[in-house]
Amino acid sequence: MKTILFSLPGNEELTELLAMKMDAEVGKATFRKFPDGESYTRILSDVKDKCVVLVCTLHEPDEKLLPLYFLSHTAKSLGAMCTCLVAPYLAYMRQDKVFNEGEGITSGFFGKLISGFADSITTVDPHLHRISSLGEVYHIPNKVIHAANAISEWIKENIENPVLIGPDSESEQWVSEVAKNAGVPFTVLQKVRHGDRDVEVSVPDVEKYKNATPILVDDIISTARTMIETVKHLKKAGMKPPICVGIHAVFSGNAYQDLLDSGAEKIVTCNTIPHPSNAIDLSDIMAKEVKKLMHHI
Repeated sequence: MKTILFSLPGNEELTELLAMKMDAEVGKATFRKFPDGESYTRILSDVKDKCVVLVCTLHEPDEKLLPLYFLSHTAKSLGAMCTCLVAPYLAYMRQDKVFNEGEGITSGFFGKLISGFADSITTVDPHLHRISSLGEVYHIPNKVIHAANAISEWIKENIENPVLIGPDSESEQWVSEVAKNAGVPFTVLQKVRHGDRDVEVSVPDVEKYKNATPILVDDIISTARTMIETVKHLKKAGMKPPICVGIHAVFSGNAYQDLLDSGAEKIVTCNTIPHPSNAIDLSDIMAKEVKKLMHHI
């Protein structure tokens, strides 16, 4: 079965990389808005009897959803065998329970919506809180790719004498995995509470790591508040300016500049959301996993 990839606006670079690695063609489509704000979608390539891969990372998802929905249904109406969604960043994972009376569990609603027009979904490290697997929310073949190995490789190849720093005990499991794969030490900041408002943060074994390059690792950098606070604590402890590594470059508002201004040496992210900080390419593993998933449809 032939494969054809379509990029939703803004995803062109990743689509080209995936097409190259999947030995597939890149399809042409037109997206625009009518004067009244409605979405217009037109497929210009032949999709009959082909497997269509839709590449669309889902940060700021509301604007993207209808063009994606229309593209998938249009491809099917033109004879496509299947439509597989590659959404490296997956939105609407936050509301996975009712926190306040009158709310809906939107992660479930969103999962149902996408499962209704895509035959499979591939994503990278979604923020699963109370959901143990993506299959609880997406009732289509799905694959979660983990970026930890790629981050470890990047650290090994690019940083001399690194030490990984976790901002809190919650991050320990994830930071320790990246550290283990990279074969480097790690430590987690410790909070000592002296009272309701008086919390002291210390870096364990700080003397040991005075000459090391600190690396802060997190999955999503959104407001960057946690990282900014951690950068300040490391500065206070007399450590070198850290390198901040994130999977998903959400960066709301001025978060990127704020993090640089706080004293970070460099900010590096994976290419799940297009951003100037993208330096860790996950297209190899994405291409492999999308191909595998196609055989389950």
